[in-house]
Amino acid sequence: MTTLPLEANPRHVLAIDIGGTKLAAGIVTATGELLDTVRTPTFVEQGPDRIVERLLDLSRTLLQRSRASVSRVGIGCGGPLDTRRGLIQNPPNLPGWIEYPLVRRIQAGLGLPVSLENDANAAALAEYHFGAGQGTRHMVYLTISTGIGGGLILDGELYRGKHGNAGELGHIQVRYDGRPCNCGGRGCLEGYASGTNIARRARELAAHHPESLLARLVPSLEDIQAQTVLAALQAGDPVAHALWDETLDMLAAGVASIVHAFDPERVVIGGGISNFADLLFPPLRERVARRSMPALADSVDICPAAFAENVGILGAAAVALREPMEVSL
Repeated sequence: MTTLPLEANPRHVLAIDIGGTKLAAGIVTATGELLDTVRTPTFVEQGPDRIVERLLDLSRTLLQRSRASVSRVGIGCGGPLDTRRGLIQNPPNLPGWIEYPLVRRIQAGLGLPVSLENDANAAALAEYHFGAGQGTRHMVYLTISTGIGGGLILDGELYRGKHGNAGELGHIQVRYDGRPCNCGGRGCLEGYASGTNIARRARELAAHHPESLLARLVPSLEDIQAQTVLAALQAGDPVAHALWDETLDMLAAGVASIVHAFDPERVVIGGGISNFADLLFPPLRERVARRSMPALADSVDICPAAFAENVGILGAAAVALREPMEVSL
């Protein structure tokens, strides 16, 4: 696919971000300026048809309110997706969306051309075009929150792989025969460094160290979250320090594998964990350098993402602003 520079399309786009807990839509310019936005809970129990009806109502309200000239629609949504046919293929956070023709429904409801992309790929495009990846041709985006995902920009192109599933960076193996992962494998990066699994490992450690600050910061061990670990770490708790040290080692192993596999100019890390930049980036950079070939380690920049709250909308906008894919309806 030949990619047009974003500046080649000066019109505004409608960007839609579909998540398991919220729906968001925004009007975005070709330079990534968010002009207006609306958000509402998803209410997944309503099912796809009702949710799409609400999403169309939300989009129409936004278009009428902004009075912007919108040329097309971009949608970011959790996978698995069939982006060529415009289908949602039963994502875990959207139960009941089985082979759902989202692109056809949105296109018919708004009368505009529609592009669909995996949300992690969309976020990678947002950072590449508007954020921390600007000025590069080879960028890897890694998002660390509830799970771990990513997107690959190789020679200026979003790389999807044969089946559109490239970028599953959370399932790089960092420990042979390690912790079981939801994917069916063992020792995956996500099993150690996602927010969910940092919290799970913390609860296990706190149960063995009830005297630790980590255990005493919450009423019940079940209340421990990744933020609890970081609070205990900042307060000097040695149990939290040991947990964070192992997390950094696992993350460094994963990032070093990414560096060796793709030789990127920049690795951009987003998600909730990047909010603790002082605790994350200096030690991570040092450990990745130790684990990487010098020629590669010396040429890669590891940095925080530019966007947090609005990355989904900006990513969907970047999808819309690129040359449209052929979608078979």
